[in-house]
Amino acid sequence: MTSTPMAPPNAAAGNPNFDGNLPATPTPPGTDMTGICFRDQLWLNSYPLDRNLVFDYFALSPFYDWTCNNEQLRLRSIHPLDTSHLSKMTGTEFMLNEVMEPHLFVIRKQKRDGPEKVTPMLTYYILDGSIYQAPQLCNVFTARIGRALYHISKAFTTAASKLEKIGYVDAENENPALESKVGKETIDFKEVMRVDQILASLQRKLPPAPPPPQFPEGYAPLPTSEGEKGPETQQAAEPQLPALDPIIDQGPSKRMKF
Repeated sequence: MTSTPMAPPNAAAGNPNFDGNLPATPTPPGTDMTGICFRDQLWLNSYPLDRNLVFDYFALSPFYDWTCNNEQLRLRSIHPLDTSHLSKMTGTEFMLNEVMEPHLFVIRKQKRDGPEKVTPMLTYYILDGSIYQAPQLCNVFTARIGRALYHISKAFTTAASKLEKIGYVDAENENPALESKVGKETIDFKEVMRVDQILASLQRKLPPAPPPPQFPEGYAPLPTSEGEKGPETQQAAEPQLPALDPIIDQGPSKRMKF
């Protein structure tokens, strides 16, 4: 199989054969690059996008990791997706997971520790010639839950403000006889204490909440300023806007193109 011609990634770092400088090691791509996409129309006009050449096209994008095992196979003139060779290696690799030629290709980045032991890291997909990084599932859940809590909190705030106005109007028009009747009603503190004891006993019987799931290996979550604030400050402040949704707010049509 013939591969497409590619420029070396360290051409700007100097040629060791002429000036004696060793090429710098290319930096691996970031873990969160869901805000960008890559498309090379010149390459698409020159070569067909199929399962044999799709990896060469993916290697042109900023999502490609030049330290992966696939790159070592390319340097040895072996197809970079040859599983017979990749299964004998250890380290980071890319695998072609799903194919719907010529519109959709799903590429998975994973860490191989043995012939049958692999750990998924990230997922990329090529949709009609444009390359995207699929969002992390934890980011999708965080954004969706945060958005739901934001709207629920906003709805309760609106309902509470309207109920306060209704109660204020009703208090002005209330009959004095009704006021005396309400004043006679007392709270049974023994009943309240009994309910508190029941709830406390149930809480002791229930198992503790499980810890949150760990982030994938090599994934660095974005820092948030909300964790620095105290719980009292967060409760007193207005409900904050939810985080960007990786699917709704950062879909393929809204990403920066390279």
